[in-house]
Amino acid sequence: MERSSGILMHISSLPGKYGIGTFGMEAFAFVDFLKKSGQKYWQILPLGQTSYGDSPYQCFSAFAGNPYFIDFELLEKDNLLKKEDYSTLDYGINENCIDYAKLFINKNKVLRIAYENSKNKYNEEINEFVEENKFWLEDYALYMAVKNHFNLVSWQNWDDNIRLRKKEAIDSYKVLLKDEINYWIFIQYIFFKQWYSLKKYTNDNGIKIIGDIPIYVAEDSADIWSNPQYFNVDENMLPITVAGCPPDTFSATGQLWGNPIYNWDNLDRDGYSWWIDRVRESFKLYDVVRIDHFRGFEAYWEIPYGNKTAEFGQWTKGPGIKLFDAIKNSLGEVDIIAEDLGMMTQGVIDLRDTTGFPGMKILQFGFGDGDSRDLPHNYPINCVAYTGTHDNDTICGWYNVTGSKNEIEKAKKYLNLTYEEGIAKGLIRGVWGSPAYLAVTTMQDLLGLGNNARMNMPSTLGGNWVWRASKKDFSEKLAKEIYSLTKLYGR
Repeated sequence: MERSSGILMHISSLPGKYGIGTFGMEAFAFVDFLKKSGQKYWQILPLGQTSYGDSPYQCFSAFAGNPYFIDFELLEKDNLLKKEDYSTLDYGINENCIDYAKLFINKNKVLRIAYENSKNKYNEEINEFVEENKFWLEDYALYMAVKNHFNLVSWQNWDDNIRLRKKEAIDSYKVLLKDEINYWIFIQYIFFKQWYSLKKYTNDNGIKIIGDIPIYVAEDSADIWSNPQYFNVDENMLPITVAGCPPDTFSATGQLWGNPIYNWDNLDRDGYSWWIDRVRESFKLYDVVRIDHFRGFEAYWEIPYGNKTAEFGQWTKGPGIKLFDAIKNSLGEVDIIAEDLGMMTQGVIDLRDTTGFPGMKILQFGFGDGDSRDLPHNYPINCVAYTGTHDNDTICGWYNVTGSKNEIEKAKKYLNLTYEEGIAKGLIRGVWGSPAYLAVTTMQDLLGLGNNARMNMPSTLGGNWVWRASKKDFSEKLAKEIYSLTKLYGR
């Protein structure tokens, strides 16, 4: 475990002209910034195709990529677009804030032009791509085509014959929607082509990518529709129980996520093949994988489907070490970070330690009462230390608005915080100087931004996942400052 550091910033937050960050020139420029800053890791959020609410943790597929990240200028270089096809459309008036409503309409409009221009150009490459990915791609493309046919409603509201995957219905829709199916295959081909080009450039510059996979999949997803046997659903493919968190000091009614629970018995009988496929494909996308909500593999909170809150759920034992043994037996040693936040029991700690995966420490959580495990003097070497994650307020937002008076006073004393140095810089110094083998901070914290730049407010809908950086943010001055701090602490 080489002592090192990195920056957390999602693809969506990259600067650019066309509504959202992409795999284009600004992504390559950010890699250059990381290198100048002495960083060894770039951490991003899930790359999956987002659905209603725009959360990267609620996707239409555990395997498919987000079309929003496809870059128009790269498509123009491939002679799939002309400048006038995309340059005059309205993607939103604020380049620092994503307007998903406008993006949904106009990005998709342009991608369909690129598809029409691609016909008869990539036949051999696309056929090869389909063959390599057919275990998920064919069902995904059919699912997206049928979803569009039914005006984007959840598959639970489709006609029963296709909702329940009757063979004659599947055969019929494959003929009826052939061109639409091919469109979604083309979109995934382009997504992966552009991503792998960016990943190669990142790796060639000595930087590894940390990716993120949610533990659960969305109810409205190709995964459940095409593999209901792996989920806790009834004979009509309706969920029996769904995921969430029990009531705690932060929420009197708990958190109702609504994701269907896995049928771990069926997954076990099948040798966990679906999960092995998922992890294997993730390691094609990323160099390191952070698995969200790791504690759910030891025990998970399941709530009867239809409940309005998470209050009346129960703890149920998860697959434990059997799943990770199956993954290691199939894939070998894998570089996984366990997101072990939240309520930690001895069972979760034992599972994490048995796997050998590093856990996470969040400095913002360290300043409550007592000697917190999130304070740097308590960090083991085998952990990843963060100033905060996408779910936290920014450091300056926490310090000025959301943190308690006692927390702020403790942070001042512990880190000797001063306005001369900068509050955000003081917390970054805290994790950079810690024993953790890997230290990570967000781009928002490096820029010292307030809570208007917060990425996500958990359990809220609207106003999340919208922050974007500006080109001027990645200055030579900031790169030198980060480089200096990184070298000072041997990272």
